[in-house]
Amino acid sequence: MKRLLVLATLLALAANGCTASHEQPSNAGRSSAPFASRVLATGLADPWEIVWGPDGFLWVTEKAGKRVTRVNPADGSKSTVTTIADVYSTQSQDGLLGMAFQPNFLKGNNDVFIAYTYDADSGPAVDRRAKIVRFTYDPATRTLNRPVDLIAGLPASTDHDAGRLLVGPDQKLYYSIGDQGSNQFSRTCNPIRSQDLPTAQDVQIRDWETYQGKILRLDLDGGIPADNPVIKGVRSHVFTYGHRNPEGLAFGPGGRLFSTEHGPKSDDEINLNEPGKNYGWPYVSGFKDDQAYAYENWSASTVPCASLHYDDFTTPPSVPRQAETSWNSPDYMDPLKTLYTVSRGYNFQDPTCGDQSYVCWPSIAPSSMVYVPAGDGVFGGWSNSLLVTSLKNGAVYRLRLTQDGGSIQGDITQYFKTANRYRALALSPDHRKVYILTDTNGLVASESGSPVEQLADPGAILEFSVPASR
Repeated sequence: MKRLLVLATLLALAANGCTASHEQPSNAGRSSAPFASRVLATGLADPWEIVWGPDGFLWVTEKAGKRVTRVNPADGSKSTVTTIADVYSTQSQDGLLGMAFQPNFLKGNNDVFIAYTYDADSGPAVDRRAKIVRFTYDPATRTLNRPVDLIAGLPASTDHDAGRLLVGPDQKLYYSIGDQGSNQFSRTCNPIRSQDLPTAQDVQIRDWETYQGKILRLDLDGGIPADNPVIKGVRSHVFTYGHRNPEGLAFGPGGRLFSTEHGPKSDDEINLNEPGKNYGWPYVSGFKDDQAYAYENWSASTVPCASLHYDDFTTPPSVPRQAETSWNSPDYMDPLKTLYTVSRGYNFQDPTCGDQSYVCWPSIAPSSMVYVPAGDGVFGGWSNSLLVTSLKNGAVYRLRLTQDGGSIQGDITQYFKTANRYRALALSPDHRKVYILTDTNGLVASESGSPVEQLADPGAILEFSVPASR
């Protein structure tokens, strides 16, 4: 098995608590503390989710491969648990996404919940939607069978699909949906609907179109929980709203739900999600501080939007622009932290990155999150911490929580830097090993910050472990 020599990299930054601070990822200090590491498995087709299963194996969803794969953490051997022909994938952000186990898995209930995109149009046209499906695991054949749709017709796109799926400590399903990539690139003229909420009629006829840019909370059968928040007079699956692309979800102390969110150029967010709260997108990105972001609504252009050319840096005068502080909502909630907030006038066109300028933007592209419980001392400072994977920087970031889990304290720490895009991670039950999924392709920042297209370990599981002497 191929071995790696990877050093843990420490990035010490001033803590911002719940107020904006102008942090820069270039303020990095480096440590020589090593972790044992290896490439556990390769040959995965756009892996997206990794979960340590109650059976002692790693379970992986392959976004483009349309299959769920079971991986032996001892030797990396793989077996296919199921292939889902219904999955619709275009090598973009659609395909086979989130996965979660029923809490009593292998203890009287063998259900596994899986989210994926599919084509709802039976003809040649494509009507891309998402669904959450319950499968039943057969321990004898080691396969998933008997699929049952819990909810279908959810919004889906080639961009900003989110797709993270968890079962909470309250025995409810939580599912994140992005803003579908609206208001940019090929979807420039599509309005962002993260602030739109379902009407009572929408709920009655099961029209979920307004679920864009939301985190949902569902009963395990797909129904609407009786204690879900009532927002603008309607109870639906919506738990929180005003999101851009919340790919990471994790439960922390006291059942608190945390999320990561991709910012547009800066201001990736770490959020504490409370029932019925509004997280501001598209009116606010990061903190409501009028710094390096203002909402430019291309769909509301006074000149027909279809006649305009989208540009990340130059906006036509016909496109209305709104400052963050001009918008208010009684339900608005600030993020716990941003990665990173920069000042008005910041130059997002760093010549180091040329045409791939987004690689140099002050953000990390947070793709997933796990919580390390309080009292865990295996990795020293990892007790009561959030671990966040970075697509763009090929690293894991640790953020320490306060004792009650209500805020983030101290320095941010960066670990396991490699020339890979980190998609998701899982911990072994003893928290002595970290398993990281890598993307099959895409750009990542090199040590110098310039874009690298040649990934070191595409479509793989990397294992990092604490040496036995520690």
